[in-house]
Amino acid sequence: MQFSEMDTLIKKAEILIEALPYIQKLYGKTVVVKYGGNAMINETLKNSVMEDITLLKFIGMNPIVVHGGGPEITKTLEKFEIQSQFVNGLRVTDPATMEIAQMVLVGKTNKEIVSLLNEKGGKAIGLCGIDGRLIECTKRRAFSDGREVDLGQVGEITRINSSLLTLVARDEYIPVVAPIGIGPNGESFNINADDVAGEIAVAVKAEKLIFLTDVEGVKSQGKQGEVLSALTIKEVHDLIDRKIIVGGMIPKVQGCIDALEKGVGRTHIIDGRIPHCILLEIFTYKGIGTMIMKDRVLYHDREKL
Repeated sequence: MQFSEMDTLIKKAEILIEALPYIQKLYGKTVVVKYGGNAMINETLKNSVMEDITLLKFIGMNPIVVHGGGPEITKTLEKFEIQSQFVNGLRVTDPATMEIAQMVLVGKTNKEIVSLLNEKGGKAIGLCGIDGRLIECTKRRAFSDGREVDLGQVGEITRINSSLLTLVARDEYIPVVAPIGIGPNGESFNINADDVAGEIAVAVKAEKLIFLTDVEGVKSQGKQGEVLSALTIKEVHDLIDRKIIVGGMIPKVQGCIDALEKGVGRTHIIDGRIPHCILLEIFTYKGIGTMIMKDRVLYHDREKL
């Protein structure tokens, strides 16, 4: 064997050793992954994410996947010549739109993810909020220009049936959850997938909540500068006050803060366009995205926070 080949093998072994303390720390813990963005569109990235999630399960963690599907809903609505309308980033969901959203999210996208995970050797189970009243909700109120706007069948989460999810996730299965909820009278509601991921992470007392996005993370100078690998809640508020965190990044970090304040261990905003982004973020000293936590508490003494 040539030296270069041996050197490559040694580096691979070093990567595994670097991952060891994280595997030990996270063994038996629940990790919620909000799956969306480019990683749902690009076939190579799709496979990469499914491999990462399957590996998490096989090394002793309990991954739960929550997915979106907005672009696919929009595309299907266009086929039926139904125009999409949005208020404050939320899709106005009349009965016809609700029917298509449920068909796409539950019948198509969810089952595609389940199938991919099963292909990788996992045992995935597709769920939505209607199953076992997993996600209970009420009609969400919204305002635009000081006036209330009717969003239709858009839901505000009131309860997560954590016992069902915990039962499935702690067994040999990987739950895959579509963001459709159920109302008091059995009606279906379309729910923001980020909200679903956050509430599920809180309900199951997740150690980690990971948002796959199409951005690298929080940067030191707004959209410029280097990615900030670790931030506390206090530091995030400071960056918002200084207008370094602006625009669409604000709801992302706010979702992280809400989850942390309700008991989630760590939250992550990572770039889903990078192959094996989940493994790189969880199992390396520095990670590739932005980790947000309540306080800078190390998992082990080599971790760089």
